[in-house]
Amino acid sequence: MLRTLGSGLGSPLLAAALGRGPGPGPGRAVSGARGHGWLQPAGHDTGVKVYNSLTRRKDPLIVGSADAASWYSCGPTVYDHAHLGHACSYVRFDIIRRILTRVFGCNIIMVMGITDVDDKIIKRANEMNISPASLANLYEEDFKQDMAALKVLPPTVYLRVTENIPQIISFIEGIIANGHAYSTGKGNVYFDLQSRGDKYGKLVGVAPSPVAEPGDSDKRHASDFALWKAAKPHEVFWASPWGNGRPGWHIECSTISSLVFGSQLDIHSGGIDLAFPHHENEIAQSEVFHQCKQWGNYFLHSGHLHVKGKEEKMSKSLKNYITIKDFLKAFSPDVFRLFCTRSSYRSAVDYSTGSMLEAERLLRATAAFVEDARAYMKGQLVCGPIREDVLWERFSHTKVAVKAALADDFDTPGAVDAIMDLIHHGNRQLKVVTKEPGGPRSPAVFGSIISYVEQFFETVGISLADRQFVSGDSSSATLHSVVEELVRFRLKVRQFALTTGEATREARRQQLLERQPLLEACDTLRQDLAAHGISIKDRSSTSTWELLRQKQTTTNRRAEDA
Repeated sequence: MLRTLGSGLGSPLLAAALGRGPGPGPGRAVSGARGHGWLQPAGHDTGVKVYNSLTRRKDPLIVGSADAASWYSCGPTVYDHAHLGHACSYVRFDIIRRILTRVFGCNIIMVMGITDVDDKIIKRANEMNISPASLANLYEEDFKQDMAALKVLPPTVYLRVTENIPQIISFIEGIIANGHAYSTGKGNVYFDLQSRGDKYGKLVGVAPSPVAEPGDSDKRHASDFALWKAAKPHEVFWASPWGNGRPGWHIECSTISSLVFGSQLDIHSGGIDLAFPHHENEIAQSEVFHQCKQWGNYFLHSGHLHVKGKEEKMSKSLKNYITIKDFLKAFSPDVFRLFCTRSSYRSAVDYSTGSMLEAERLLRATAAFVEDARAYMKGQLVCGPIREDVLWERFSHTKVAVKAALADDFDTPGAVDAIMDLIHHGNRQLKVVTKEPGGPRSPAVFGSIISYVEQFFETVGISLADRQFVSGDSSSATLHSVVEELVRFRLKVRQFALTTGEATREARRQQLLERQPLLEACDTLRQDLAAHGISIKDRSSTSTWELLRQKQTTTNRRAEDA
């Protein structure tokens, strides 16, 4: 999911994977005829040509079904606040998702995995003296609020790693059964990379030589990677056939995606730093588990957000980042989204205050044109005779140009340029002011242009309304986390009260009788929280909760409107 890699990979490898630079330097040669073994899928042709990291070329985007195109997105590792580097990737893919849905008629089923157990989460939780689960829950809600503030559509479903441990274990068992992984005496499980042969390396063509392993390593080969990590002292763990431990990073996404989509995936997306090793290892795991030649059909990778004037990406490890919350105190989400449309999603892009001010200026200019055009339609703006034939011709040309740009690997810069050219021609007509209000008027052409311009920006998630959205404080996320902790504690109490073990029938009856006050306290808490709009539902092995206040408020408003 969202990770940062050390500098050992080198930028040429990533640039080549994006199709924006020469091939990588020396390394271990793998699937040399990269892309030649790609199988063009059968199904619905979207009409889009997309740059596919598997082939390093633009391929026709063909999905299994227009009614159910499958898309897996690597989600965050929730141990800290998200920053603008993360935001840039998620906003860019959100724009692509909206275009596919609203322009090319695809119904997208998007799954996002949430890594809520990880070395970084455990380390940060220990520093804060809280449980890893509490920390992960806090920053997961924080991430979701940040995405909502940036107007990123939520995926169809989020899936957490910790809620799918049995499925991950089964996935690993399948890989072992198919002869591509091995367990060790220390309780680790590794993917046997040599068993993959020359099929490894579909994305990057070569794999950088593995770093030297410590002397106590239990790997067969230095390039093998972990599927299951044996438990360490004082760390969270789960039981498995190989002993207590937790999943490796790469296996999480393979399992979560397969749970929903099975052995065939239309689109897989993430930042370019995930191409190797994460996505490469996902491919290896999934194809040997499903025993298929091609698991994912299209891999889309977004470029980094760089700090202007520096040859480095924005990242926490470099301490050069800006949190999403801090950014939204100064600029609106619409400004950031327009900034993201001004470059190809595959490009590295420089962040600076100047670039944001330019995006803000462009947004205001567009909104001003729409306002002037509306004023003209109302008769409030008096102009000379409008060259209606010229505007209709430009309008028709723009629609064709925008559709062609979006069909060419989601070329949003080209589409926005075409829109701005149309606005330029419209403004030229509106600025020819005369003192004589008489003469023929042409409101219809401006009405069509207004509708089209607003529809385009709405498609990419941008509002032309002149307002500044400032992100609120974190009280909502904090409240959510408090309720989550309370419900989790209540569940543990309730499960203890109901669990009697292997005692005799009479002993079980006595235990239940003694623990009855605990169950009554759980019921009382549920009833008291319901009065505050929080509904807890006890299920077979867990408890869930939801806010009722919003539903009641909506119902009350409808009743008032009736």
